[in-house]
Amino acid sequence: MVVCPPARYLVFFQYFGTRYSGVMETSNDQSLIGVQNYLEKAAQNLRPVAPVKFHISSRTDTGVHALCNAAHVDIQRAPGKPAFEEKQLVHGLNHHLKPEPICILNAHRVPSTFHARFSALSRTYIYRLLMGCSHHSEIPVFERNLCWAPGGGYLNVPAMQEAAQFLVGTHDFSTFRSLSSETPFQSPVRTVFQVDIQPSSGFLSHHYEHRGLEFWELKFRSRSFLYRQVRRMVGALVAVGQGKLTPHRIKELLELKDSRAFPPNAMAPPSGLFLKSVEYSEADLDTKVE
Repeated sequence: MVVCPPARYLVFFQYFGTRYSGVMETSNDQSLIGVQNYLEKAAQNLRPVAPVKFHISSRTDTGVHALCNAAHVDIQRAPGKPAFEEKQLVHGLNHHLKPEPICILNAHRVPSTFHARFSALSRTYIYRLLMGCSHHSEIPVFERNLCWAPGGGYLNVPAMQEAAQFLVGTHDFSTFRSLSSETPFQSPVRTVFQVDIQPSSGFLSHHYEHRGLEFWELKFRSRSFLYRQVRRMVGALVAVGQGKLTPHRIKELLELKDSRAFPPNAMAPPSGLFLKSVEYSEADLDTKVE
């Protein structure tokens, strides 16, 4: 009987992050466990001959959502069984993920040298802000856990847009990272390609325009981000919008290169943060694998 080698796939997936400890695997005895736990459980139900491990491209924290994250996975089937077709794998995983708010979007066969994390060209995050709420109870019920409504009403968006441009480019982002066990081993230098602040819309919000609520999106794109870097950048920009910081203070915070210089309690909550996409080269995704 012919034994086929493992087939490697790049899998794109989305999830509603409120119910999970984050995307990364955790021990199963916790009250909240990781999205990866559910992905691997679903894959084991496809009866591979060896345990399956998802290698996640982009880590997200508790309460952070993903419109599209990515992972690579090696799946070896029983002797005599061909490798899964891409659509077959998507349907099989989604069947076993029910009823979790996790969905496999698509899958690509990739070479065994491909790595979901290290082959990524860039990651794009979106942060959703809601303006016009004087109290958190005014957040529409369909938007709870999906945006942040900072106190103090409307924000000075032009000042935020001015401040955002200081974050674009290659900088030491030490002030804008939270400390973690990996901090001593990671360079704080990152290149942010894009920071945009644009008006957006809420779920069915055209039906309650009379309430005067405004949705805005902050978009950040970089090859990679430091731990909680996006939430700290959002929090600092919101502080500018509230008049607590000047736009130029963002430049000064960058130059201080010290996480302790970050304004206390200014980090944005996880609820409004979405990993929008992980970008790869077309050549990587178009490679024909026999």
